[in-house]
Amino acid sequence: MSLLSVRNLSIWFDDPARPAVDGVDLDIEAGRMLALVGESGSGKSLTALSVIDLLPPGATRRADALTLEGEDVLGWPEARRRALRGGRVGTIFQEPLTALNPLHKVEKQIGEAIRVHQRLGREAVRRRCLELLEQVELPASEDMLARYPHQLSGGQRQRVMIAMALANDPQLLIADEPTTALDVTIQETILDLLKRLQRERHLSILLISHDLGLVGRFAEDVAVMHRGRIVERGATGEVLSAPRDAYTRHLLDAEPAGRPDPLPADPPVLLRADDLAVHFPGRRQGWLGRRDTVAAVDGVSFQVHRGETLGVVGESGSGKSTVALALLRLIQARGKVVLLDQPLHELGGRALRPWRRHMQVVFQDPYGSLNPRLTVSQAVEEGLRVHHKELDAAQRAARVRDLLAEVGLPADSGDRYPHEFSGGQRQRIAIARALVLEPDLLILDEPTSALDRSVQAQVLDLLKALQRRHGLSYVFISHDLKVVRAISHRLLVMRHGKVVEHGDTERVFEQPEQPYTRRLIDAAFSRDGKQAVAQ
Repeated sequence: MSLLSVRNLSIWFDDPARPAVDGVDLDIEAGRMLALVGESGSGKSLTALSVIDLLPPGATRRADALTLEGEDVLGWPEARRRALRGGRVGTIFQEPLTALNPLHKVEKQIGEAIRVHQRLGREAVRRRCLELLEQVELPASEDMLARYPHQLSGGQRQRVMIAMALANDPQLLIADEPTTALDVTIQETILDLLKRLQRERHLSILLISHDLGLVGRFAEDVAVMHRGRIVERGATGEVLSAPRDAYTRHLLDAEPAGRPDPLPADPPVLLRADDLAVHFPGRRQGWLGRRDTVAAVDGVSFQVHRGETLGVVGESGSGKSTVALALLRLIQARGKVVLLDQPLHELGGRALRPWRRHMQVVFQDPYGSLNPRLTVSQAVEEGLRVHHKELDAAQRAARVRDLLAEVGLPADSGDRYPHEFSGGQRQRIAIARALVLEPDLLILDEPTSALDRSVQAQVLDLLKALQRRHGLSYVFISHDLKVVRAISHRLLVMRHGKVVEHGDTERVFEQPEQPYTRRLIDAAFSRDGKQAVAQ
């Protein structure tokens, strides 16, 4: 019997003739995990949000039926539908740092749902919070209850979100891209946890994901969405091993592939970092005691040659992004950074500014790094106004127009705003903004982690083409080892702020010297999206 059944669901904005979700039928069986997969914009999240009546403003929903255990949810009054959210249906959102209230401690975050639905006293709520922490494999301690979201790692924040979703013993759990921004080992841990909770509680789970490797390992059933419609559905093993629809085959074939172009013999060194170290203040020992320091980066050294891509990998908290900020001189760091034979560590203020155009950065979240009030042309042109004041308005406009075309954006992109573009297109805008100054080195900090596999492949192809055309060097930071292998010449493996392994990419992947490196590789490559093992 289906726990949740959806019939002929359609959702649209403004125009019913152009639905974002178009005639979707969906069934989730009791005690099973159904994965809803597809590219960004296919309608996965809208379908899930419609179940709990949390559609964004301006969206209209129409369905022939939406039943939970045979009861028609569409006919319920607003108060009863509101009680459904966080009660019989729990939700884990994609980005826990955004979904969690930064001003509330863990105890209040978890306890709020309990108080709203169960109206328990303070001590009972606290006991329930500690039980939930234990169930999601977090320390059931006063210290954990007293922490704020920014004091937790990515994996810990996601576990807090799971605890909140489980607070009122739901029958259905909606997990919307619950592992997208997490490194491979934590992804496995979070999905193992969800799978255990599914078995213990006989829980039904609607998993929204673009990672077919995870889907193949953990979901019993799968439904594939494309342009608002479900194009294929069935048991995961059958669908992923013998897909019938061309779009499903396209998704399966979109895994990062290929290798970087070979380097010429003895390319010159472009960047050198020697004994790089970054220390942050830690917790104070006692009320007036001495404050500890935390070594986020500790004695890191490497070189980047012209035209080369250096991949930097490691789990969350290993120091990858801190290295990038230290190279860019955006945080205080000890050690030497030499770019084009110029010691950047000896410069500061105005003396450093001319060198910034030689080293640009593309961040993980282009939507967060682009100014929503600037058009695309204005955002890309901004660097030219600072570093190339000799160019007039017509020259700047021409360079921006040519660059937007080079990164594969439509001709009318310049006059539009960031929110009007897809995730992959916004990343292309961010790349164009970085390239407009014709840098020698591009630092790419998780540039593909929030993108679908097919869009990742497009961005990687673009980066390879730009490197080939302009002789660019990349420092490519990622937790996705498949992506890193497809683009990197050499690999730097970091753990706890230190380099634990460094060498030619293929050598490291084929013959890792350190157990930690082997664990990362096993976590990334043991998942084959074409063969499901979830039973």
